[in-house]
Amino acid sequence: MTTWQGWQRFATTTPPAPPHPEDPPRSLEERLAYHSAFVTIRTPAISQLATQVRTLMILGRHQQTTARPSLIVTGPAAAGKTTALLNVGRTCHLAHTRKNPAPPGSAHAAAPVAYVLVPPGATAKTLVTEFARYLGIPVATRMTQTQITDAVCHTYTQAGVQLVLIDEIHRLNPRTTTGAQAADLLKDLTERLAATFVYAGINVTDTPLFTGTRGAQLAGRATLITCGPLPARHGTRQPFRDVITDIENALDLHRHKPGTLPRHAPYLHQRTAGRIGSLTRLIRQAAITAICDGTERITKAALDAVRLDHLAETHHRPRTR
Repeated sequence: MTTWQGWQRFATTTPPAPPHPEDPPRSLEERLAYHSAFVTIRTPAISQLATQVRTLMILGRHQQTTARPSLIVTGPAAAGKTTALLNVGRTCHLAHTRKNPAPPGSAHAAAPVAYVLVPPGATAKTLVTEFARYLGIPVATRMTQTQITDAVCHTYTQAGVQLVLIDEIHRLNPRTTTGAQAADLLKDLTERLAATFVYAGINVTDTPLFTGTRGAQLAGRATLITCGPLPARHGTRQPFRDVITDIENALDLHRHKPGTLPRHAPYLHQRTAGRIGSLTRLIRQAAITAICDGTERITKAALDAVRLDHLAETHHRPRTR
């Protein structure tokens, strides 16, 4: 998805849909593929990010003299940051193309959204080259950073990019010379492009991105959205149990008993530390196993048998019997 062609395929491909009672039964292979891709569960972070992005895009639409306000999505690993980022990007892409369809016979569709990954050890030149690669802007070895940046700004403006999603922002370290130059490049791009910038990274507030002069500039322009672990309880609500219910309702298993997974919410919260990424992976793996072994249902024993990511397994400690 770090090229326009890949992003367009992602944004325009119909996402997986839960089974509907009136639909014909899916084949075994179709159900395995479905649980592998699975639906996007709308978490509070996704809803908050969608609202904030829409608001800031409107706010910055007519702002000409200074950099537009931006957003930073932060949180621990496996908390659903990239999922939230991609979901909001797809929504923006589809909304724009519905309102602004390409003219008949046009070979160049608008590119309302750009998705860029910060490369490891990013320098200003390697980072701006990633921006260029996204829209297929030719970059010759002899080109200077300034020349590439000018080409990026011109092409992004011509393509109508309105939303720039930058993932893995925690890889930038403004305390180093190369990191500081890369951070300055991003500041330059926010001032030259008529687009809203949204950054995502692991525990960004704990990194050098928010310290020093450059960090103060970023913090002063960006709204922070925390995509953290879901609490078991929030007042009278049980957000983690609600998400489990949504996931269970989306399963395509022939003999699974509704309500089984929400009853195991305390166990699942302990097992995953409330991380949405770990939770969905655990249940999807259990569902795939249930299809393959013919049980067609998820039990606590089946969940126990699934080995999770190292982060979740390190956190989880079995209760003493």
